[in-house]
Amino acid sequence: MFDQFRNKFLLTDEKWLEYINYFNRIEVPSKTTLLEEGEVSKKLFIIERGCIRVWFNNNGKDLTTQFFFENQSVASIESFIKKTPSPVVVETIEVSVLWWIHKNDLDKILEEIKEIPELRDVLINMLFQRTFDYMKYFVSFIKDSPTQRYLNLIEERPQIIQRVPQHYIASYLGVTTVHLSRIKSKLVHKKD
Repeated sequence: MFDQFRNKFLLTDEKWLEYINYFNRIEVPSKTTLLEEGEVSKKLFIIERGCIRVWFNNNGKDLTTQFFFENQSVASIESFIKKTPSPVVVETIEVSVLWWIHKNDLDKILEEIKEIPELRDVLINMLFQRTFDYMKYFVSFIKDSPTQRYLNLIEERPQIIQRVPQHYIASYLGVTTVHLSRIKSKLVHKKD
């Protein structure tokens, strides 16, 4: 699993082994809750195989904010970093193989590597990518119609369309499953 990351981090073999030994491998069924809303996030997950969604409850209605797939890291970032209650739920959609690291162990690694600019930059870029994704999602909700958001999803993240159940896609787009069906139907008729 970690071989693909090895070339991004210029570490001695001994240090690399020490760091990857902090990670624990688990296999979990679909619909496994990895973090509850209101719980303080103490684990960061890397997905070897599977799909995870991040969502929150809004007056009894679940709203999906992000999907994560293979080789991506997942946590309630603000909860993880600030040690505050998570505003979101982190849950598997598919049977998943995950690697997790406890915050205390990750903090040890970060403390050691913060003086190595290349490593620090890789980690910062990973965190900023999440921020960029959130901003793009937020702006899309303000300026794009649900149909345009769906078309953007097809173009930019086709794996979501291929792997995620429709009711989660509808939740992510901010529409009902009925509305999503109408959007898809209109798009099919436009092609004809």
